[in-house]
This record gives sequence, structure tokens and C-alpha cells, in this order.
Amino acid sequence: MQMESQMEAVKVEGFGPDSGVEDLGRCVDEISTTVSRLEQRVNDVEQFYLTTDNMELTITKSASAFKEKVKEKQLTGLEKQQQEASQREAAALKRMQELMRQFATILRQITQHKWAHPFMHPVDVEGLGLHDYYEIVQKPMDFGTIKSKMEAKDGTGYKNVREIYSDVRLVFKNAMKYNDERHDVHIMAKTLLEKFEEKWLQLLPKVAEEEKRQAEEEAKAELDVKLAQEAVHANMAKELSNELCEVDLQLEKLRQIVIQKCRKMSTEEKKKLGTALTRLSPEDLGKALEIVAENNPGFQPTAQEVDLDIDAQSELTLWRLKVFVQDKLKLAGKCSEAVVCNNINNNENTIKSNSKRRREISDALTKNAIKRNRKLSPNS
Repeated sequence: MQMESQMEAVKVEGFGPDSGVEDLGRCVDEISTTVSRLEQRVNDVEQFYLTTDNMELTITKSASAFKEKVKEKQLTGLEKQQQEASQREAAALKRMQELMRQFATILRQITQHKWAHPFMHPVDVEGLGLHDYYEIVQKPMDFGTIKSKMEAKDGTGYKNVREIYSDVRLVFKNAMKYNDERHDVHIMAKTLLEKFEEKWLQLLPKVAEEEKRQAEEEAKAELDVKLAQEAVHANMAKELSNELCEVDLQLEKLRQIVIQKCRKMSTEEKKKLGTALTRLSPEDLGKALEIVAENNPGFQPTAQEVDLDIDAQSELTLWRLKVFVQDKLKLAGKCSEAVVCNNINNNENTIKSNSKRRREISDALTKNAIKRNRKLSPNS
């Protein structure tokens, strides 16, 4: 796969056996920086899959560049999805408007009935002296209010047919609730409600079909968005894998260059190295053996008995061991010096304390001797 301009792997082809230490050091620093950036991007991809149920990718501020890259790749797909979503919404709105038109026909038939006049306007609570009306009827409703809401253009209108259906039923239910079942208004409301329900049952299959269709389209749209995001991040993961493989290749090339630049260790140096290894702590010795095992697949650093042949090791392994041993022994030496200094200070304090005590005892004995001499003197 041809890497894009964002490819972050550092090339080391320009370095050879004659390259200076500074050049090699700079190359190592660049590779380390690249690995850190790639690691952050890997974490971001992992974070997406951990939060995939939320349908959004949580990205830290330090990963803003990666976020922009994701946005660029999603842009075309999202624009297409938005266009399709707009088309679906327009089609669904058109179908719902047709259902509302059919419902309006039913409503017009009900409102034109000779018994519909008590329900055409809000109840005149004050004029009729219905002082307990609002205690019994929590949500008043009438056909005039329904018609105004159906014709509203400011976004406060009905969103679907079922909302209108619920308010029409509420008109009749309120009348039946407030008036006694033998009252004319109660009888008129019950009769019109039955007629309305019969006509509603004829339209209900179309309403249910449309609701099911909208639910399926919404579920499909959500799934498409999720799949699009997963596809983008799957591609990102693939690119990251390729870039990490490229970094591995560059590290291997750099390693070969370092091996070529390592001078051969003398016999005396190998002997000193072997002696120094015996001075390591058990923990550090285990780490040193792990260094040997890295370039010797058959070497078992955790075996109970380990036979380490210094002469059989590669120059790279020997120099790595030397650096490791020097660092560990230097650190151990500082710790030993600190312990010695502490012991010396403690001894000095003890000596000073003992010396002070001896002086106090000597002074006390001298004073007692002077007192005794004064008592024995004939002139006293």
C-alpha cells in the first residue's frame, strides 16, 4: 500500500556505516517521536471501539490532528448520508401529510354532524357557571383548537396523525367525564366518539404501516452511520499497522548500522565484563540475561543453571551488556556511598556524645576531689 503524505515513519536509508553518532542519535530521536505519535493514534482508534455504543468518538485535545484526518475521510460519506437522510425525511413528511389530509376528511365529517356544535369551541366555564370544571377536566380540548393547531406554520403544529387522533378523543372523553351519562352532552359525545373510532379504524392500517416504515428507516440510518464510522476507523487501523511495520523496518536497518559501527571488544574487556556481571544484584542479573536472550533464541535466561559464554556473544550484545552493567553498578555505588557516609556520621555523633559524657564525668570527679581537699586542710 502506498503511504500518504501523512506517513510518519522515519527513513534511515541516508545513514550508513560512516554516519556519525550525532546523526544516528537524531535518527533514534525521530523514530521515538514517530512511535509516540503512532501510539496516540492507536489509542484513539481503540477508544472509538470502546465507545462505539455511544456513536461518537471521544478524542483528546492532543489528538486533534488525528481527529481532523478522521473528519476528512468521513466527509464524503457523511455528506452522502445527510443527503439520503434529507430525501428520506422529505418523503416521510409527504406521506404523513397525505395521512393528515385523509384524517382531516374524517374530522370534517365528525364536525359537520348535527351534534358537534357543543364541541366546536372551548367550554364557556364562566358563562355556564361550571366552577368545578377545571378540577375535573385537567386538559380541556375542542375542535377549534385542534383545527388551529393543524393549520399552524410556526412549528407548534401536529407532527403526526396520532397526535391529532389523541386530541379528538380527548374532546369527547372530557365531555363524558364531566357530564352525567344521562346528560345530553354525554350522550352526544359518546355517539360521536363511536362514529369517529369506526372511521379511524379504516385509516389505522395506513398509519401503522407508515410508523413501521419510519422506524425501520431510522434504524437503518443509525446503522449506516455506525458502519461508516467503523469502516473509517478500520482503514485507520490498517494504515497504522502498515506505518508501524515501516517503523520496525527502519529500526532493524538502524540496528544493523549500529552493529557495523560497534568496534570489537578486547579479550580484557570481555573478562572485566564477565567479572562485573557477578557483582550485579539477582534482579539486575536477570535483566542482563534477558538482553543476551534477545539475540539468542535458544538461550534460556530463567533456567536454574545458566551457562553464559561471553566469547560467543555478538558485539552488539556485548556493548549493550557493558552499558547496562556500568549503569547498574554506578547506581549501586552511589547507594553504597550513601550508606557509608551515613554510618560515618552516626559513628562521629556517637564519638562526640561519648567524649562529652567523659568530660562531664571528669569535671564532676575533679569538683569532688577539690571539696575533699578543702575539708582536710588545717586552715579550714
